[in-house]
Amino acid sequence: MTRLHPDPVYLDNAASTPIDPRVRALVVEWLERPGNPSSRHAFGERAHTAIEAARGQVARALAAEPGLVTFTSGGTEANALAVLGTARAAARRGLGRHVVVGPLEHACVRESAAALAREGFEVETAPLAADGELDLARLERLLRPDTVLCALSQASNELGTLMPVARAAQLVRKRAQKARLHVDAVQAFGKQDGALAELGCDSLAISAHKVHGPLGAGALVRSSAFELEPLVFGGGHEQGLRSGTHNAAALAGLGLAAELAEQQRAETVRTCNALRAHMLALLAERIPAARAIEPAAGSVAVLPSILAVSLPGAPAEVRLRHLERLGVYASAGSACQARKHDVSASFLAAGLSVEEARHVLRFSFARTTTRAEVERAVEALVQVSAEIDGLVAR
Repeated sequence: MTRLHPDPVYLDNAASTPIDPRVRALVVEWLERPGNPSSRHAFGERAHTAIEAARGQVARALAAEPGLVTFTSGGTEANALAVLGTARAAARRGLGRHVVVGPLEHACVRESAAALAREGFEVETAPLAADGELDLARLERLLRPDTVLCALSQASNELGTLMPVARAAQLVRKRAQKARLHVDAVQAFGKQDGALAELGCDSLAISAHKVHGPLGAGALVRSSAFELEPLVFGGGHEQGLRSGTHNAAALAGLGLAAELAEQQRAETVRTCNALRAHMLALLAERIPAARAIEPAAGSVAVLPSILAVSLPGAPAEVRLRHLERLGVYASAGSACQARKHDVSASFLAAGLSVEEARHVLRFSFARTTTRAEVERAVEALVQVSAEIDGLVAR
């Protein structure tokens, strides 16, 4: 097992954030309390009350109704339930079998859409425009009367590109009146407005560990009680949409993390914006060959918490191993794809060649990241670049 550096700099917050001490204390408290939330005695009722309180916290953070919050094991399951559950329910009712997905979707959305294609659904992918934004004109042409689902990320988890979800919602209402618009907000929650009415979406997915909460807890939030086909069957938990014994500790942590994420959203954005700008300035000064991978000329908004950088020379995976030796932890894209050694589909969709995509590092920040950590990361990158590929560094 690889040893952790004694003084680590953690810049992989897009994969998972450090748990907030307040959330940790709550999770530990509930881990030490026995009781199945479905049991009809005092222990069970106490756990059930905690889960419903968490449901209310998530609902308030997203300006939704508590009864339309469905708890899941995380963002992957929430997205899968939305994509598969919405499309299958619509097809069963004879509404259509056409699905449109966005160009920079997480693997859980892409793979769920691929599963629908194997079931006979017609699945199409909306492209990016030349400036790196969602091509709304092409999206409008893809939408049609038998479209039953349009699934878009609010922000790319690898590039940070923000999608014009509200404008896309208008097109869906105009061109595909039977369709539901689902938004993967896992990466954007806590950094962008997640109110369903503001986005104009029908459903939205979040995950606790992206906002300083525990691993293994997420939610699918709907704007209305439209029909979904469940993926997990059993005891009828979560109004029959997600059976299985509730994890009271993790869900209590999700509720508090969601509440804190919304309360501290402005602070998080300010902190991350400053860190991102500082890192860009340092890279421009110390490693001129480094190139930020982002939409052209700042014409498209990006999350302040993500900075994707391309460096010529050694592949990103090699550079990451050397950075880890120096105590700096970053990534070469989505954590879900990291162990597959695949080239990122998002990087290819953004116009990078396969070779270019292999040289992209992703640095990601959180409200806990410090300016000193960014400076240490750049110093390490300078050292690594000089050691392994002789990039001009000064």
